[in-house]
Amino acid sequence: MNRSDLQQLSKEQLIELVLQLQRPDKNSRTSSKPPSTDKKEKRENSRPGGAKPGHEPHNRRLADNPDEFRDHRPTHCEFCGGAVTADADMELIGEYDEIEIPPVKPHVIRHRRFACCCRHCGAQAKAPAPAVATATPFGPRIHALAIYFKGFQALSYERLRLMFRDAFGLCVSEGALMNMFIRSHARFKIEAEKAKAVLRAARVVASDETGVRIEGTNSYHWVFHCKDAVVHQPDYSRAARVVEETMGGHRPQVWLSDRYSAQQWHGERHQTCLAHLARDTAFALEHGSDDLPLRFKLWFGKAFDLAGSIAELTASTLARKKRELEKQLASLLNAATDCDLARDLQAKIARAQNQLLTFCDFPGEVEATNNGSERKLRPCVIQRKVTNGYRAMWAAQAEADVRTTIDTARLKGANPFDVILSTIA
Repeated sequence: MNRSDLQQLSKEQLIELVLQLQRPDKNSRTSSKPPSTDKKEKRENSRPGGAKPGHEPHNRRLADNPDEFRDHRPTHCEFCGGAVTADADMELIGEYDEIEIPPVKPHVIRHRRFACCCRHCGAQAKAPAPAVATATPFGPRIHALAIYFKGFQALSYERLRLMFRDAFGLCVSEGALMNMFIRSHARFKIEAEKAKAVLRAARVVASDETGVRIEGTNSYHWVFHCKDAVVHQPDYSRAARVVEETMGGHRPQVWLSDRYSAQQWHGERHQTCLAHLARDTAFALEHGSDDLPLRFKLWFGKAFDLAGSIAELTASTLARKKRELEKQLASLLNAATDCDLARDLQAKIARAQNQLLTFCDFPGEVEATNNGSERKLRPCVIQRKVTNGYRAMWAAQAEADVRTTIDTARLKGANPFDVILSTIA
């Protein structure tokens, strides 16, 4: 906007423009921005870290099955100097674990193929070629380590190559690492399709997405999950088409998401994430000029308390508390206000009015927030920050299928590395 554009504005428009420019930037406490984007300020009179007086110590638990025992017995009395015999009765007064990882090096099996001259016909008899002669020399555990460190410890190809070389003494090229991921993708794709089939039969589904670079373009990493499955899906688009293709025509009873339009209206009913609206409320409360945001904050506090204690309430009590919250919300939405921030907040909450308390009708099945989806996306965000995305869509899809397999197995308490190894082997 240049000088001539400003001259054409009315007095009211200029006042509004100045007020907008004076508003502070949003942070993680007043919006959906991650805490890493906040400006760090030095706190005055800050206390030193570490355990506080009276804090109960937490010591490492002794191993269940130690590999070796080393007994330490007294040889003489420290008071009189008398010798202690070997057959003296001993009392165990302490146990301590010393932990070490032995040197790790590759276990190499050299397959040797021989041939000989047949003494009956004189022809050369050759031993059949072993499977390794026409396949990769790297075993399943090396494949599993590569996939685990690449996908769950955010190592790039170069750092992964150096890790194998420096920690294990194994020379693996970046091309060989890429071939491991390509070779393993088919098996993870099978597991991902199984998880997608479970998702397409679920009563309650939650979703979210985050940005990612794929083939040099701004793309998106989606996550969909229910109580028995988690599905990761990369795509160039942020449109509702991604949801429709992933769900395959299935329409769950409840859909949980934030207020983004592409994630709306995919279920019979919808639960809007209350945490997103609570952060908008915090921003309006901090920078507004009306007490309406404070009243909204108190209302959200009651809603969160109800969600936290919903398992302990009877059906009649839950219904009564829901009616009270609906009545209070209607009063807040009809309240008059002269504050622009409060009015914008009021309009935003009004658009989601019928989606705020859906969790009350499905106690124990529907969450009041979409924090579960955000937690499942957090490793993907870290991966994006470390590696800056993917050079090809197949790589993004392959890693998404691995995450789908692992996160679905985690719902049952499985170990990620064990799941990778069993899938490959």
